[in-house]
Amino acid sequence: MGLWPPADDDGLLSELGAALRDSGPPPEEFLAAGYAALTWRTVDAELAIAELTFDSACDPEPAGLTRSTGSTRALAFHAGPVVVAIEVTATGIVGQLSPARGGRVVARTPHGPYEEVAVDPVGFFSLGPPPSGPVQLHALTSDYAVATSWVPLG
Repeated sequence: MGLWPPADDDGLLSELGAALRDSGPPPEEFLAAGYAALTWRTVDAELAIAELTFDSACDPEPAGLTRSTGSTRALAFHAGPVVVAIEVTATGIVGQLSPARGGRVVARTPHGPYEEVAVDPVGFFSLGPPPSGPVQLHALTSDYAVATSWVPLG
């Protein structure tokens, strides 16, 4: 074992001391990244969680509806008066928000967002095919913010 503290650490401490004494303003990109990180720290607390109430992969179709069988999967999520209804096919996801409002939908995996799209004024939106694994949709409108429960779609 060599001398403690090593000579390289002394140099490091000297540079650290000089950096602390010269406290100029931080670079703008550092500030922007810090502010962006803070805006997302409470996003989950601000969202209502819409629970899965219907999944055509598990539940029988309601009586009276005529639907062709195929590879379409229908899901409905509810959070109070807000409904997020989606259909999942091999080509993507189409959905509608109710009450109908324009806004944005962000599709997320456990690794983060993978797609963000606009919602038109009547509540319709369209996403590309979902990745494998669980997905959560975040719907943000002028009147409400809601996130679906996590569900595997791909």
